Order: sequence, then C-alpha cells, then structure tokens
Amino acid sequence: MKRICHLCRLLLALVAAVALTACAETQFVVHTAKMVNKPRTAGGEYKIGGPYQIDGIWYYPRVDYSYDETGIASWYGPKFHGRPTANGEIYDMNRLTAAHRTLPLPSYVTVVNMENGRSINIMVNDRGPFARNRIIDLSRRSAQLLGVEKKGTALVRVKILADESRALAARLQGKAAVNVGETPIIVASLPKADVSSESLPLLPGAASSPPAATKTARITPVAVKPQAAAALPPDLGKVKFLPVVATGIFIQAGSFSIFTNANKVRAKLSGLGPVKIFPVLVNGQDLFRVRVGPMDSVASADRMLGWVIGAGYADSHIVVE
Repeated sequence: MKRICHLCRLLLALVAAVALTACAETQFVVHTAKMVNKPRTAGGEYKIGGPYQIDGIWYYPRVDYSYDETGIASWYGPKFHGRPTANGEIYDMNRLTAAHRTLPLPSYVTVVNMENGRSINIMVNDRGPFARNRIIDLSRRSAQLLGVEKKGTALVRVKILADESRALAARLQGKAAVNVGETPIIVASLPKADVSSESLPLLPGAASSPPAATKTARITPVAVKPQAAAALPPDLGKVKFLPVVATGIFIQAGSFSIFTNANKVRAKLSGLGPVKIFPVLVNGQDLFRVRVGPMDSVASADRMLGWVIGAGYADSHIVVE
C-alpha cells in the first residue's frame, strides 16, 4: 500500500512538472509572437552604406548629386508590402517610392517613362533592383502613375533632384542647409566671428602720451540665407507629360580610351548581332563605347545581355538612348 501511495505521489509530481513546463513554453511562444507581431513605426534614417555584393556583383553606394541615367525600370509590390526598407522605413506599395542600388537613402528623383512621356517625382528609400538589367524598382503606386504596372517594365530616365535631396539629407542629419552666395553648402552650425586683441609697446621715440581709445574690431560673417525648405520636392507624385522621343535599347559591352581596343571588342561580338562604336567626349577625354543593338524589345535586350556577358564582358549593361 505504501508503495502504491509513493508511486501516486511521483505521478502527481511528474504531471505537475509537465504542466508547469507547458505553461512556461506557452508563455514564451506568446511573448515571442508579440515581439514578432509588434507593429513597426514608420520613418527611417539617412543612410548611404558601404559596398555590398549580390550574386557576385559589387555595388558601391555614394552621394552623387549629378546622377542621371537611362535604362529599364521594374516595380515591386505585395510580396514586400509592410516589410522594412534598407533605411528602416516600412515599405508601403501605395506610396510614391522606389528602390535604387547606390543613391543615398532617402533621396528624391525624377523618373520619366520614355515610352509614354509620363514624369513624376518620387522618393528613393530602398535598395534594389538586383537584376543587372534594371536601374530602378518602383513602388506599385509609382508604377501605376508612370503607366508601368500592367506592362511590368519600361524604358526610363532617372535623374536625382539635387537641391531637394541635399535639403532632405541635411534635415535627417540635424544639419542646416544654407546658401553662401550662389553655392549651397551644408553645415552643422554657422561659424561665429572670433576677434582677439592685445596692447603693443610704444616704438622708440614715440610720444609717451597714452594712445587713443582702442576701437573694438568687428568682423561681419559672410551673409548667408537659408536654403529653401525642401522636405518634399515640388509636385511630388504629380504626373507631367513630356514629348515622347524615339529611343533605342543597346547593350554596352565597354568603353575604351583607345580605338584599337574598342574595335577588337566590336569584331569579337559581331557574331551576336549589329555592333557599333560610338565616340564620345567625357570630361575632355575621347572615349569609344562598344554597343550591340538596337534591340527591338526589353526581352531581346535581356537575352542579348546574357550572351554578351557570356562572351567575357562581365561589366556589360543595358543603355537606352
């Protein structure tokens, strides 16, 4: 009988321990779920970031207020809706935003659909696209306004709004944006004039009478005026219509300072399709760009890019002109 009671007590202790463990595990799961489902707050930080590598390709984020590029745009939507962007904001596919591989986050850009002439100003707040044949990933709303959503891609021109992006960067970093003359600069605070003085001994033979009262020198700082507030670019999201100009899609295999080298590449790629050398002057230097094309569609350009890369020109990319 005693033995049976002892066994009963052991069983009750075991059941109690299991119950406590289950309760603790349940509390842990509930607490974890609360952490996972805890709503994120909107807003992000100013970020440039260091070099990074995706699928064997290195990207180098940097401040570039002269950025102006043509290429192919794509868009991203429901799959990423509600997820954090690269600078900590929450991606909302219904906002006027985009992803770019190297521009500071956030920045403002003008995007022009070169196929229909539509143009809007939007904010870049994420990294991407990481397909080497795309230059910008639009939010769904941006794609809708530009007439890109249904087609999926479009030939575009992307140009940074320099003044607005500078002002936005300054505000997010707690700096003041000012103009000195006609040159915009960004400083943490304006410098104050600092004047010091000291008494000098009399020169030999000079009158011994006390010198006249010394006037305190005053230095007036360079006149500055606040830069126009630009937390938002003018006409954010307002669609403008520009003239549609005929364009062509090319694969640029390389750019060379020596014509002979460019001609060798042209000859090597001639079996893939029409290849031409385009001479240009960049910063006072003659360059020779080797391009395959024009292509008749984005799909054809994607295929040709793969072939040119396969031929040994890993830095090849799509250009639209």
